[in-house]
Amino acid sequence: MSVYLVVGGMGGIGSAVVRQLIDQGHLVIATYRNTSPTVHPQVQWLQWDVTTDFPVDVLPEVLDGVVYCPGSILLKPFHRIPPSTFIDDYTLQVGGAIRVLQAAHTALKRSSTATVVLFSTVAVQRGFTFHSAVSASKGAIEGLVRALSAEWAPDIRINAIAPSIIDTPLASSLLNTPEKREANAGRHPLKRIGNPDDIANAVVYLLSSTSSWMTGEILHVDGGMHAIK
Repeated sequence: MSVYLVVGGMGGIGSAVVRQLIDQGHLVIATYRNTSPTVHPQVQWLQWDVTTDFPVDVLPEVLDGVVYCPGSILLKPFHRIPPSTFIDDYTLQVGGAIRVLQAAHTALKRSSTATVVLFSTVAVQRGFTFHSAVSASKGAIEGLVRALSAEWAPDIRINAIAPSIIDTPLASSLLNTPEKREANAGRHPLKRIGNPDDIANAVVYLLSSTSSWMTGEILHVDGGMHAIK
């Protein structure tokens, strides 16, 4: 049994990660912002705003992994996005991850199997119109993953997952009609939209000893979007 911290444990992907981890018998500390969570004996829920310092005192002495799930999908032409919005998005997607990892570093170092999973996006590698804000923030995540994987080796592994569109509340405005769903599915070589368990499966793999020789990787789980035309 391991102990994991899942930031954003009430989101579409975060809740799937929490569910899979507790199904495997692990203990989870999971954060949420607004939505009241469901009580579970294997989950310690913590209300936390990612723009504030992380409360280190809630962490166990030994922490086996961190998963940082908060994100946003802001799709607008570049010239219509104020610089302050880029900064706000960076604060959410990168600043929050930095706060958590700095707070958890000592507890992670005490584990013999410490692992971190962050999230990028297929848009960083492919380059899509109207994705400048999310690509800027997630591009920073990829740089952070590579830098920390070098700095924290061999004690702590750190990898990221780069999905395409996933059927979660975050993407609801892009998938709220049958026509939009069909169009988004058709853009992928596998001709379907991803679901939260597609991503949670990859998260659990990266947290497990099965991936113990992987660090500094950006794992593409995107229906073939990044690799196949």
